[in-house]
Amino acid sequence: MVRFEVKKIFSRAGGKLALLLLFIILVIVSVFAVRYVDYTDENGNNTYGFQAVRLLRERKSEWSGYLTEDVFAAVIKENAAIEATPEAKSKDFHENNKAYAKKQGFSDIRDIINSSLSSFREYNYYLIDGANVDDSKYVYQRRISTLQEWLNSDEAKDRYSASQKEFFLEKYQELDTPLYYEDADGWKALLEYSQTIIMLTMLILSFLVCGIFSGEYQLKADAVFFSTAEGRRKGIRAKILAGLVMITIVYWGMVIIYSLVVLGILGTSGWNCPIQTSLYGWKSLYNITFFEDYLFTIIGGYIGNLAILFAEMLLSVITRSAVISITFPFVILFLPSFVGGIDRLSEFLGLFPDQLLQIGVAVRLFNTYEIGSKVFGALPILFISYPIIVCLMIPIIYQIYRKSEIR
Repeated sequence: MVRFEVKKIFSRAGGKLALLLLFIILVIVSVFAVRYVDYTDENGNNTYGFQAVRLLRERKSEWSGYLTEDVFAAVIKENAAIEATPEAKSKDFHENNKAYAKKQGFSDIRDIINSSLSSFREYNYYLIDGANVDDSKYVYQRRISTLQEWLNSDEAKDRYSASQKEFFLEKYQELDTPLYYEDADGWKALLEYSQTIIMLTMLILSFLVCGIFSGEYQLKADAVFFSTAEGRRKGIRAKILAGLVMITIVYWGMVIIYSLVVLGILGTSGWNCPIQTSLYGWKSLYNITFFEDYLFTIIGGYIGNLAILFAEMLLSVITRSAVISITFPFVILFLPSFVGGIDRLSEFLGLFPDQLLQIGVAVRLFNTYEIGSKVFGALPILFISYPIIVCLMIPIIYQIYRKSEIR
């Protein structure tokens, strides 16, 4: 019965079109992810592809290891030497590219130094150009001190409680330093575009699940379905399982193929490096590696897909309308963009299921919640609450649909 329900979904023209769209999305996003890495040769020309990946990895591997004070000092010196060259001083963009080519090997470390020299809410790419060797001593200390300064600023002093501020500082101080660094461009690309794959997969799946229950009413087949011997029992269970099976197979199929393509081309080096070795993860509260970040991203994406799509199925059972139910995923996905600027709603929106679809962004946010005397980051709450919500929705869908009246 489950197989029959799944075949019903994909036998329709809409189901076949959805599969085609998923394939197109997979190809396009994978191409963008692979082109995330580019290499600038000594002539100032940019290249992409396997050769670019190999050459850039070779340059960055020269700086692999623990990012100690000596390494930061060496980067500052090397950067200053390159900035003194005619190419760097030239007003010609192509000549500047030749100078940039010499910095590629330590570009990630340069970003870290720039981040440490910048204020907490800003980033200035050129700050390292005016740095001196003594600045290398305070890279890790400044990560904590700039946070402290920001928490005491007018912008943030009333935004967080004393417990939350203490929580932020504790998380920053728990980071093991010096950080271990390797080229992790494959994981950065994977994380950069993973939320695109996850969100678009969810939106395509929303068109498929909206008709699992409401389709019986649209086709005027509800009288036949509910009048059969097992229509109100096994038939409903088969529909729920069909939705679960379809979401699971399509989601993990997209994620696994995407991951294999990107990591197969860009490589898996740097999987065990802290995300703080990258520009996007330098300020994160979560002391995790790139591999752990990606695990959280894809598992969170799956939970988020289940939560949103099962909520859509519940809405279709209640309203008996595919049109009404299909609007739900779009509202959940895009509503935070419209009202996210309202401070009073920011904490509430931080627990929306759309956060599970973009864990790569969530790990950079300071969304925390106080429960009693304890402070928790948003991620543990999201990962605990939404599986419970999904488990609760399944029997509710079953009971409401089972008691539906024949029209």
